[in-house]
Amino acid sequence: MSHSQPSLSSPPGPGSVVEYLQDNQVNLAVVLEEQGGRLRLFTQRGREMNLPANRLLPWHGPRYPQPATRAELEERLSRHLEQRAALAESIEIMEIWNLAQGEMDAAPLEWFADLLWDDPDPDQRSALGRVLLTAKTHFKFQPPTFLIYPEATVLARLAEQEAAREQRELVSAGQDFFHLLWKSCGGPSSFTPSPQSLPAPPPESAAVRLRELLLRRIRHPEDPDTGDLWRDLTKRIPEHPQQALLLAQAWGIVPAHYNHLLDQAGYDWQDAWSKKFATQIHLVQAAAASQATPVTSERFFSVDSPSTRDIDDAFALERTPEQGFRLTLAIARPCLEWPWLSELDQAISQRASSLYLPEGDCHMLPECLGLDLFSLRQAIDRPALLLDFDLDAEAGVRSVTPRLDWIRVHANTHYEQVETDIVTGREPFASAHALAGMLRDHRIASNAVVFDQPDPNLKLIGSGAQTRVVLENKAPTPRAQLLVSEFMVLANTQLAMWARGREIPLLFRTQNVALPPGAGGCYTRPEDMYRMSRMLANAVVQTKPALHASLGVTAYASITSPLRRYVDFINLAQVVTTLEQGAPRLSKRDLDAGLPLWRARLEAVGRVQRTRSRYWKLEYLRQQSDKTKFWDAVLVDETPTQAVFSLPTEQVLVRAPKRLLGDKFLIGGNFGLRLGRVDPLLNEIKVVEVVDDQTEKKE
Repeated sequence: MSHSQPSLSSPPGPGSVVEYLQDNQVNLAVVLEEQGGRLRLFTQRGREMNLPANRLLPWHGPRYPQPATRAELEERLSRHLEQRAALAESIEIMEIWNLAQGEMDAAPLEWFADLLWDDPDPDQRSALGRVLLTAKTHFKFQPPTFLIYPEATVLARLAEQEAAREQRELVSAGQDFFHLLWKSCGGPSSFTPSPQSLPAPPPESAAVRLRELLLRRIRHPEDPDTGDLWRDLTKRIPEHPQQALLLAQAWGIVPAHYNHLLDQAGYDWQDAWSKKFATQIHLVQAAAASQATPVTSERFFSVDSPSTRDIDDAFALERTPEQGFRLTLAIARPCLEWPWLSELDQAISQRASSLYLPEGDCHMLPECLGLDLFSLRQAIDRPALLLDFDLDAEAGVRSVTPRLDWIRVHANTHYEQVETDIVTGREPFASAHALAGMLRDHRIASNAVVFDQPDPNLKLIGSGAQTRVVLENKAPTPRAQLLVSEFMVLANTQLAMWARGREIPLLFRTQNVALPPGAGGCYTRPEDMYRMSRMLANAVVQTKPALHASLGVTAYASITSPLRRYVDFINLAQVVTTLEQGAPRLSKRDLDAGLPLWRARLEAVGRVQRTRSRYWKLEYLRQQSDKTKFWDAVLVDETPTQAVFSLPTEQVLVRAPKRLLGDKFLIGGNFGLRLGRVDPLLNEIKVVEVVDDQTEKKE
C-alpha cells in the first residue's frame, strides 16, 4: 500500500502516524480524525483517545490513506514501533552532542537529523527525537526545539546523575542492612549483639559510605544535608533520637557507651589533638625555660585529689602576731610567652575547658603544658601569679596585692591527708581551715547559699558492653574541701574587686538575682537544696561586674583554674599583662567581641560534663535495679501531676506520677522507689512503685 511522507510543517491529518508524551514516555498513535485543534487517535495500545493537537511531538509521519481497518492500524503501529526502537539503539548520542555543542545553543529536530542522514525518513526522525528526549544530561526539549547544554553543564548534570544513582544503590543496600541490624540486636534496650547475630554487611563501597553517614549523623543528628537520605535509609526501623549512635554501636563502628556528646561538641578526646601543634608548643616550652628566675621563700602546699596532675593553685599561710593571717595564693601562669591568636591558642579556646568524667580526664591544654610545664608540681620551679592577702583575726581582708614570681611548691597534698592534718591540728592546715570557716561565715552573712553534699564517686570497671559502674564509698573530707573552695572564692572575688577598682576589663561571672533576706545559709537536706536551687538562675559570663547571688559577693571573676578553663586563662593574662606592662592585653571591646564564642564553647563543653556524668549515674541505676530493689529517696517537690524525688546517695533527681504516692506525702519525707525501665541514653527513669517507709519496703 502506498503512503506519503509529509514535511514536519505539514499538519497531522487523518492517517498520520504521530507521537506524544504521556507519563514521560513516548507513545505512538494514528490520527483518525481532526477537528478544531483536537485529534481522535488510535494508540499503540489499541485504544482510541482524544488529544489536543498541541500535545503532539513536533515530528510525525508517514501518512497513510484512510479509512483503514483496526488490524491495519495495529500492524502499522507495531511495525513503526519496532523500526524506531531498532534505529534508536544504533544512534550514538555522544557523537551528536559533540557535533552540536559549541555550534548552536538550540536547534529543531530536522537540524540534528541532517547531521546523520541525507534524507531522513519519519522513522529515523522519530528515533532521533526519542534519543534526544532521553539524553536529559545533554539536551533539554523546549518545544519545538532542543536546547544543547554546554560542556560544563553536561559534566555537572552527569555528576548529579551519578550521585543520584549511587544514592539509589546506597538506599537499596543500606535500608535492608539497617533493618536487619536493628532486628539482630533486639532494639535499643539490648544493643550489644554478638558477631554471629550480625547481618552480612553491604558491598564495601556502600559500607564505607554508610559508616561515614552514621558518624556524621552522630555528630549532627539534625544534619539537613543528609536528612532525605537518612529518612530513606531508616524507613524500616522504629524512630529513636539516637538511631545513628545505636546502629553504629551495633555495627561495631563505635564501642558500647560511646561518648557521642564529644562529637557533637567538637571536642577531641585525650591528647592526640595537640600533636599538630608540636612546633608552637616547643616554642612555648623554650620561652618558659628562658624566663626562669630564683623562687620565693614561701612554703606552698597544694590540695587536690590523688589523681590530679593539672595543679593550678597552692597556698602559703602564717599567723601574724595579732592572730591575723598572712595568706599567699599561688596561681599557675600558663600565659607566660603565650602565642596569642595562633592556631594553638584558637584550638584551646575551642576546647574551652577540661573534662573530668568517670571514663577519664581530658585536658584543655596540651598535656605537656597543662600537666607538666605549668602544673604546680612539688619541688619544681614554676611561674605563678601570687596574691598576697593581709587578713585580720576575723578573716576581714585588709589588703590584697597581686605580683608575679616563680615558686617551688613544698608538697602536693591530698584531701584525705589534709583532712587528717586538720583534725590533728597540724599547721598550716589547721589555721587554713579556721580561716576558711570564717570566710564562709562572712559570705553566708552576705546571704550566700552553700550546698554541702558529698559528690558520688563512680568507678568504671571493664570496657565496652562489659563496663560495670561501681559507686565507691570514700571517706568524706569536708574540712579539706572547705579550705580549697573558700580560698578559691576569696581569690576570684578579691581579684575581681581589685580589677574593678582599676577599670581592668575581665570576664566576670554573675548571678544577678535577688534572694529573700535570710536565705543565706549552709544547706544539707535535699529538699532545702532543691528549693534554693529553684530560686537561683544559672550564672553567666559577662564583661560587666555584678552580683553573684549564691556566692554572696558583688564581683566575681574566675582566675584560679587557668590550666582547666579558658575564661580563667584570659583573666589571668589580663592581670599578668597589667602587672608587667601597665595595661591589660585586651580592651573591654575586645572581650565583648570574643564573648559570644567563649560563651557558646563553655556551654557546649559544660553540657558534655553535665550530661555524661548523669549518663553514668543512670547506667549505675540500670545495672543495679531489679524487680524488688527499692532506692532511698527524699520527696523534694510536687506538682499537680508529678512528684520530684532526690536520690541523695547517687545525687539524681527522679520524677514519678503523683498518683503513686497515695494521699499521704510530705516534702522532705523519706520514701523508697522501685524503678522500672532506666534508659541512660534518653535520660529516662520510670518509677513503678513508691513506698513511704523502710518497713513497708521490707514487707
